[in-house]
Amino acid sequence: MPPSPLQSSLPGAPENKRALWSWALYDWANSAFFTIILTFVFAQYFSVSVIQDEVAGTRAWGNIVGIAGVVIAILAPILGAIADQSGRRKPWLISFTLLCVISSAMLWTVTPDQSQFWTAALWVGLGTLGAEFAFIFYNSMLPDLARPERTGRWSGWAWGLGYVGGIASLVVALYGFIEADGAFFNLDRDAAEHVRATFVLVAVWYLVFALPAFFFIPDRPSTGLSLGAATRAGLAQLKQSIAHVRQYRDIVRFLVARMLYTDGLATIFTFGGVYAAGTFNMSPTEVLQFAIALNVTAGLGALGFAWIDDALGGRNTILLSLVGLGCSAFAILVVDGATAFWIWGMILGIFVGPLQSASRSHLARVAPPHLQTQMFGLFAFSGKATAFAGPLLVGWVTSVTDSQRWGMSTILLFLLIGFVLMLKVPATEARKAED
Repeated sequence: MPPSPLQSSLPGAPENKRALWSWALYDWANSAFFTIILTFVFAQYFSVSVIQDEVAGTRAWGNIVGIAGVVIAILAPILGAIADQSGRRKPWLISFTLLCVISSAMLWTVTPDQSQFWTAALWVGLGTLGAEFAFIFYNSMLPDLARPERTGRWSGWAWGLGYVGGIASLVVALYGFIEADGAFFNLDRDAAEHVRATFVLVAVWYLVFALPAFFFIPDRPSTGLSLGAATRAGLAQLKQSIAHVRQYRDIVRFLVARMLYTDGLATIFTFGGVYAAGTFNMSPTEVLQFAIALNVTAGLGALGFAWIDDALGGRNTILLSLVGLGCSAFAILVVDGATAFWIWGMILGIFVGPLQSASRSHLARVAPPHLQTQMFGLFAFSGKATAFAGPLLVGWVTSVTDSQRWGMSTILLFLLIGFVLMLKVPATEARKAED
């Protein structure tokens, strides 16, 4: 019989490899939604074909994603606390995964017409909530599956798989549907069915590759509490955690640091294409090629730094990644040629994956076992609570200085403050299971 989840978390205990690879594959599954829906395909389709005005479309898209982010920030810690009290996490993972799968499939109904705005907003909003909430319960499973001394590499491998999965799904979408003539599926290009079919692809991709996680990852036993009782107990536990926040001050300091450097990282991805096009006159095709290449190096970085994470600990890997990010971002801001931009952009990508992966592994090591899901709910909160700050500051500074370079330079401030705060976070120690 495979070891129970808690057995795998003990130092030296055997790992359930089938469960771990099933867990890692979920990152591959989940990434299709973020790559195709939120970043490259549906976001552009929404602005150009649904709203039919790129400026108004960009504004509307920002509002949709922003509202979803606020909902995630508010509910994530609460859902995590409730799940800790109910014991089981897989029902939550499955439910939110299915919410995203169904929402992605329903985006097929969004035809290229302005009247489809509310339909698009509804399904993309629900899909975003499903994908983000599912990730809370997914992340919280890591400490129970991987041994403490191998937490970093499993987090890194999974994050690397996520990047690879995102690129693979994008390639299938582009060359199997968007660039194909559509004859095989009898798709009507005038009705944008060749584009809309990629949203169904996301639903199928996500569901198929999530199935191993549903079947092969062991779950904690149920506490026997009803949903209502677990909700009341979870809210009480969350209130108690806030009241005794000093007991978790190192985790709080880490979450605040992550909030800031994640703002910087998110802003890089939000404005990277705009900066490339405006400062280096890159065409849309070149921007897309750069984005794909950036994701490749980020995935390679996550995979390559997986062993470094286990050797140095999550906190030190985060610091190393922030130094690499800061130096390469500074270089990008001062170079003039597109070739130099590409070189430093690829170097920057190498440190993106490890920063994200090591953040997860650090919390997996230090989160109290009975509060793991709540802590990963707060982890999700830290990624969303101030997500508006980076783009807002970039836009304001760019407007005042009339310079994209000065606007983008504000990213360095977020990375620097995050680095300074991380210096005050104790080095990661292997999480010991409670007796």
